[in-house]
Amino acid sequence: MAFRKINNAKELSVKAYQIRQDIIMMLVAAKSGHTAGPLGMADIFSALYFNVMNHDPKKPDWDKRDMFFLSNGHICAVLYSALAHAGYFPREKLLGFRKLGSMLQGHPHKGEVPGVENSSGPLAQGISIAVGAAIAAKMDKKDIRIYLGMSDGECEEGQMWEAFMMAGNRKLDNLIAFVDRNNIQIDGKTDDVMSLEPFAEKCRAFNWEVISIDGNDMKEILGGFGRAKKVKGKPIVIIANTVPGKGVSFIEGDYRWHGKPPNEEEGDASLKELKAIEEKIRGR
Repeated sequence: MAFRKINNAKELSVKAYQIRQDIIMMLVAAKSGHTAGPLGMADIFSALYFNVMNHDPKKPDWDKRDMFFLSNGHICAVLYSALAHAGYFPREKLLGFRKLGSMLQGHPHKGEVPGVENSSGPLAQGISIAVGAAIAAKMDKKDIRIYLGMSDGECEEGQMWEAFMMAGNRKLDNLIAFVDRNNIQIDGKTDDVMSLEPFAEKCRAFNWEVISIDGNDMKEILGGFGRAKKVKGKPIVIIANTVPGKGVSFIEGDYRWHGKPPNEEEGDASLKELKAIEEKIRGR
């Protein structure tokens, strides 16, 4: 599918629901993988790859591209689907997700997948990579932005805050991070495992600009990234409040879907719901 920048929030929302349907098909085919996070982040990834970032799927290594680093690599189903829809590789390859010999492994592997900037696995390391890339871009005087996706659960780790401190200290205004604030992790609610609050105030204390949005509202997403691009003198973190499992009624908000896939029957029910929402957005 050829890349086309989308400036209309309605079209971007349609794209997000197409990405969600791909995610379900991938998970059912693989019989493994993470469901709640990818579904919740589809709106953000639709905006990122079809509106916000400056990139060229035909030239993945273009030296003037914005770069995106995914720290919580376990949600890679949403990244893979967005990349395929943008035209980095054929969508048919999505059904090889998590299968032996496929380039689409359970965590992204740099060098295997066009458009993937970093290998991931251990949580909390993505921000350190992104901070390094932002420093390098400043040193090279490159007029590009570094984008970073993180989960709220991994913000419980100390390495995250060391990197937050470095970014704030270096005034990396070319770094725009977003945190999937879906309030769940594999063992339960984040507030029950290790409360992050007051999260926004903590980020500000590390000299970051903080923007809070509804991460499932396309107009708020576009507005948030638009505001982030105008910030000078400090890195930016967008706290994206999302519904885990967004679009599938029996998955939404349930932490037990953090790391399990739907079976075929659940997959069919999920696709039916997602397709109905897509058609509703289209106005059909």
